Amino acid sequence: MTTHAAPLDAAESRRLGGWLRARASAARGRLVGAMAGAALSGLLLGPQAWLLAEVVDGVLTHHQPLGAQAPRLWALLGVFAARAALGTVAEGLAQEAALAVRAGLRGQMLAKLTRLGPHAMAAYPSGRLSTLLTEGLTRLDPFYAAYLPQAVMAAFVPLALLTMVFPADWVTGLIMLLSAPLLPLFMIVVGKGAEALNKRSWQRLGLLSAHLFDVIAGLATLRRLDASALQARIVADVSEDYRRGVMAVLRVAFLSALVLEFFATLSIAMVAVYVGFRLYYGGMAFLPGFFVLLLAPEFYRPLRAMGAQHHARMEALAAAEDITALLATPEPARSTGLRLSGPVREVRLEAVSFSYQPAQPVLNNLSLTLRPGERVGLLGKTGSGKSTLIKLLLGLESPTGGRVTINGQDLRAIDLASWVSRVAWLPQTPTLCAGSLAEILRLSHPAAPDSALLAALRQAGADDILARLPHGLHTRLGEHGAGLSGGQIRRLALARALLKPAALYVFDEPEASLDRTLIGHINALSAELARTHAVLMVAHRPEAVAGFDRVLHLSGGQIC
Repeated sequence: MTTHAAPLDAAESRRLGGWLRARASAARGRLVGAMAGAALSGLLLGPQAWLLAEVVDGVLTHHQPLGAQAPRLWALLGVFAARAALGTVAEGLAQEAALAVRAGLRGQMLAKLTRLGPHAMAAYPSGRLSTLLTEGLTRLDPFYAAYLPQAVMAAFVPLALLTMVFPADWVTGLIMLLSAPLLPLFMIVVGKGAEALNKRSWQRLGLLSAHLFDVIAGLATLRRLDASALQARIVADVSEDYRRGVMAVLRVAFLSALVLEFFATLSIAMVAVYVGFRLYYGGMAFLPGFFVLLLAPEFYRPLRAMGAQHHARMEALAAAEDITALLATPEPARSTGLRLSGPVREVRLEAVSFSYQPAQPVLNNLSLTLRPGERVGLLGKTGSGKSTLIKLLLGLESPTGGRVTINGQDLRAIDLASWVSRVAWLPQTPTLCAGSLAEILRLSHPAAPDSALLAALRQAGADDILARLPHGLHTRLGEHGAGLSGGQIRRLALARALLKPAALYVFDEPEASLDRTLIGHINALSAELARTHAVLMVAHRPEAVAGFDRVLHLSGGQIC
């Protein structure tokens, strides 16, 4: 991700602006409808001003009774209603378009992160990724919901109103035409300074988010080391730095808005003074003069609004720079070769070595064979390489030496998706996304019927959890299984793994957060699975793998 805070050059700004507009194709129909509604609403300003000018002219100049203006008043009320309806519809369509673009982009980014894999994702701080997927995408909303429709309004409405002003009084039209460029010109000049401030503020938010994520992840360690107070002060300093950055952006935004209002007010005042003198000296009739005066504020209003929305564009460009950098990240080479067919007869690690850093091997010349019909237990201390071995089996990492084979074929030559579909994995810290219990379980097997879900819950010993849920399988659970204990979360994750029609079952320390009774239940369950599948149980405690066909010990990167 980019970290510089200099303003974007013209070419980069055009590239990012073009990229943002290209994303609008996902909601083109809604955006076109929003722009058309906004433009039509602006076009009705002419009839509205003329009808109002005729009513005032008839009552004040020609001394007609107000009742005589009833047709015009009813027509004026109809124009008001039409403009209100068009504005409401246009705003709703614009918001829907922004949501559609955001949802599409979030899907692209999540798919990109999935293709990058855990190893490449480790280069991105979790806090920055989280901010980019949430706050970053939210910052694009005003660009689609407000800036693009307002850009059409700023281009269309002033020109449309000029075609109505010039026939009424060409000098007033000329004043408007010559003064109008001052507003976007100033908007561009001020925008250059605000752009750098806005980028710096966005980067500070990313740093703050990354730091907060790191602090939360290591909170237990910090408390043990009595360093939580120090980190609290650091977070406070970073937050204060971010606050100052935001206030600097707002200061420039308010200043630019003030100057835009000043120039717009000055231009309207010039029109008013000119028309006033013309009316005073009898050089202009009241009706066209008042009509022009009514249109003058409406002429500058889209340009002023465009200036206000210019900051939405700058925020979108700052976020888009990081989003495009993420989407352009080179992906690791993925095999598109062999697809597994038929049963998995053997999974083997042949003289496998692996290291995250040179000269610091995690696994060293390790060999292991897994076959259907047997249970293999793997014991080892924390940091002995058990999790790394699982990543190699799952294809999430590639060995730096040796190879992993499936039925004699190198895993690197096999289509990864076809292998992952054959493996059921219960991780050390299972993740439950927000959703109904059925949706959470079906993540491993989307086509599974309710009967299969119930059977998997029974196998995992999670019947009591299901019985306590008010709506059964359709009960919605919070993010990370909010409201459930660690043991209950692990049992639901176990049910999700059992639901998958797999050839290899990998259980990573399933005894954690469970009592002895449930440890015995999992032990018996693994024996049942091992009749027709390969089972690998990674554990800390020997009782978790009691009675297994083979119990291996991992130490120093080797099996002993």
